[in-house]
Amino acid sequence: MKIILLVVSLSGILAAALVFALAGWDSSSMSIHGWIALGLGTFLSLALGGGRMALTFYSARKGFDDRIEVDVPDED
Repeated sequence: MKIILLVVSLSGILAAALVFALAGWDSSSMSIHGWIALGLGTFLSLALGGGRMALTFYSARKGFDDRIEVDVPDED
């Protein structure tokens, strides 16, 4: 019951945010150059984030993130 209540309340918040965002949206104020910049910025941000996540998973699977044991010489 708690999960259903949570999903319903979060869906309501999302719907309200979408209604307010679309009500205030004025797409006629942006030129074609603005749309191109928005598209390129979105694509490049997603590509950068995806690439960094891929490198993180690659590093973890190859063992680059494992703990390194350092031998300290004895002071006899």
